[in-house]
Amino acid sequence: MGTDITPTQQMLASCSGAVVTSLLVTPLDVVKIRLQSQTAANVNKCFLYCNGLMDHLCVCMNGNGKEKWYRRPGQFSGTFDAMIKITRYEGISSLWSGLSPTLVMAVPATVLYFTSYDQLKSRLQSRYGNTLFIPAIAGGVARTGTATIISPLELIRTKMQSRPLTYQEVASVIRQSVQQSGLRSLWTGWVPTILRDVPFSMFYWFSYELIKQKLSFDNLFLKSFLSGFTAGAIATVITHPMDVTKTRRQIALGEKVFGVSSSTPMNTFAVLRDVVNNNGLRGIFSGLLPRLAKIGPACAIMISSYEFGKRFFRDYNHIGSLNNDNNSDNVGALNKSFKT
Repeated sequence: MGTDITPTQQMLASCSGAVVTSLLVTPLDVVKIRLQSQTAANVNKCFLYCNGLMDHLCVCMNGNGKEKWYRRPGQFSGTFDAMIKITRYEGISSLWSGLSPTLVMAVPATVLYFTSYDQLKSRLQSRYGNTLFIPAIAGGVARTGTATIISPLELIRTKMQSRPLTYQEVASVIRQSVQQSGLRSLWTGWVPTILRDVPFSMFYWFSYELIKQKLSFDNLFLKSFLSGFTAGAIATVITHPMDVTKTRRQIALGEKVFGVSSSTPMNTFAVLRDVVNNNGLRGIFSGLLPRLAKIGPACAIMISSYEFGKRFFRDYNHIGSLNNDNNSDNVGALNKSFKT
């Protein structure tokens, strides 16, 4: 038996990484949204919840939204103050509000993405050699496949948030959508997702593998953490204009699904042009620092947990391989003794 890990073990490693990332990063995004809610004027429409692994479109309109934690009155002076007051008056569990949709959708998506990336990278390297462009290609292809598979599920979940629906009613809504607009309607919002997530993935994996090679120390966890943090920051800065566009399009899509009028254009490049016309070039980099503060740590936690999980399974397989070899040697010695 070899000492490499199986696809199932890769899935388990990425699953553990996704769960750890969700648990650690979700409180930061809950605090961010609560801080925004005490000053924002349009909180009763639709908002985008993102915890570093996946975006979630949520509805809070006319006082009937499911995300009640978002509508609670906030009297917070900053991030630390919000954490203290939320914990004191609402209980520490309130910091993990919104965790359920992450565990239901983001974790499987992350497992699919990381496992696909590793499998593609391994196959490409065995055929074309170990070049830095292979991680970028594997990351882009893996993200495209994952986004394509998950996109219809995201749309279904968004429709279910508009009002309580049974699964039969959801199926009816989807059937009507397909009859009216064709199968392409199930992938509404796919284009802006691809325009942001695929370049992000390519820049991230290219930077991650390059930085990891340059770091000379042997501590795998620390090396992965630093490489993941830096690579995530680089990819975030480069792709932020498309993130601004994607966020506005997702919110416009959500308001359309929820029956709320929206002035945001639904064409990706029209949204980008609208942002530049109204806010200038600075507008396409609005919110960069909060996103950096979230995505950098999320990338670092995810990749270091994933690499640690893979190392665990490699060591496990290696020990199993040694035990099998020892057993074979013992059997051979016994056979030899019987013959003599």
